Amino acid sequence: MLNFALCDDNIAILNKLTKSLESIFIKNDIDAKISLKASTPDEIFNFAKNNVIDVLILDINLKSTISGCDIADAIRKKNKKVYIIFLTGHLEYALLAYKYKTFDYLPKPISDERLEETILRLAEDIKNADSRFLKLSNNTLINEDNINFIKKEGMKLVFCTNIRNYETYSSFSKIEHCLSDNFIRCHKSFIVNINKIAQFDANDNLVLFEQGLHCSVGAKYKNKFLEVFKDGNYTNNPKCVNK
Repeated sequence: MLNFALCDDNIAILNKLTKSLESIFIKNDIDAKISLKASTPDEIFNFAKNNVIDVLILDINLKSTISGCDIADAIRKKNKKVYIIFLTGHLEYALLAYKYKTFDYLPKPISDERLEETILRLAEDIKNADSRFLKLSNNTLINEDNINFIKKEGMKLVFCTNIRNYETYSSFSKIEHCLSDNFIRCHKSFIVNINKIAQFDANDNLVLFEQGLHCSVGAKYKNKFLEVFKDGNYTNNPKCVNK
């Protein structure tokens, strides 16, 4: 699912934008939601500390010492893959906005037709060019960055994230070629995202993640899995402990 965050100091515009986007999602069967409606930069920054933002739509000229461009710059440093769409009634800001690897620029007042065109292009861009999103059999999109591990349960695969689990009828053989290099098989029933590992308990053969989540490492896969720690092929700096 795509997580949208919106920021505009005009509450009326913010509410209208929310309704328009939700209508576009429903009309075009886009698996997305408005995760945050913010009227101040602080709301965006606080949300981004513990939540993933896939698409950020924000006004450039806010009633604050912090501009929309400042917000975009800060979020981009935290998440280089975020899609940024700027809104503004000031045409002179258009060229400045593209400095922040902007996906699109929407002049105010925003028409539903122009907004829908942008969202459809964005959805198509994700579908065709961005492998970090997995599309399940029910058309649900999951951001790979949110997946801690994938669990095999009979004929189903369960994608475990900090927020919720997603299920689909599939097999490891069908999805392994779609996954990024940071996913590794560690058990006959588990594939883990090495960038999400918090700790590995070598005695109990348990991989630990945030929110108390964990999965097992099988004897057949342990040596290959341990190479992750030896070679440093991860970004989360997990700890390998022995009791």
